[in-house]
Amino acid sequence: MDSRILLPFLLALFAGLATLIGFAITFVAKRTNRKLLSYSLGLSAGVMIYVAFVEIFAEARSILAENMGEKQGLLLTVIFFFTGMAIIALIDRFVPSFGNPHEAHSVEEMGEGVTGMKKPSLMKMGVMTAIAIAVHNFPEGIATFMAALENSTLGIAIATAIAIHNIPEEIAVSIPIYYATGSRKKAFGITLLSALAEPLGALLAYLILMPFLTPVVMGCVFAIVAGIMVFISIDELLPGAHEYGEHHIAIYGLISGMAIMALSLILFT
Repeated sequence: MDSRILLPFLLALFAGLATLIGFAITFVAKRTNRKLLSYSLGLSAGVMIYVAFVEIFAEARSILAENMGEKQGLLLTVIFFFTGMAIIALIDRFVPSFGNPHEAHSVEEMGEGVTGMKKPSLMKMGVMTAIAIAVHNFPEGIATFMAALENSTLGIAIATAIAIHNIPEEIAVSIPIYYATGSRKKAFGITLLSALAEPLGALLAYLILMPFLTPVVMGCVFAIVAGIMVFISIDELLPGAHEYGEHHIAIYGLISGMAIMALSLILFT
């Protein structure tokens, strides 16, 4: 693999495999540190929103304006930005899921079981949640890969933010599957399969997009990536941060994420 492609792919792999931390927490931790998780999810949202608007949207507009003219470049940037949002919204709308894959779950549920549900229903919940999360992870892998391809600092920041938000999602997969089967091995296997959707998205981005990656295509893809990141932040990260903790902790995390990203971009780009 080309060395220029290796780091973006590895970052997408890292972001995906971070879901296994959620699996490990389920079976190791006795309690969920809700304040830390809330702060971390808020921080991830801050990183992604700041990067999306300050760097990626601006980069998309610059590339498209240079190649298409100022007005048409801005128009295309806006169109593809909302196209990115529409892609994730359609996934949310049409991907089958049993319950809400982004609903807050805690390790305390391991001690309580999932009350009122029989084993077949629990298994269905876990598998369908894994499928829903895998499909959501797919465009996240593309976003991580494309951002890292342009700027390794951005790629690292986005991969880290996505990794943090993947952790609580996998608790929603591992808890019902474990209670349905009594097998940590099966819970781990299904968790791993959903995690691999992230690097698969990166791989397909490489195979499908790279041969056609003209400056205009790159600008459009960047705008789509910005839209995906903003939607994920608003639809998943911030609601999750509020669900796990207090409102102000989530906001402090959000502001911290923006500040950290701003400082890192000043220092390293």
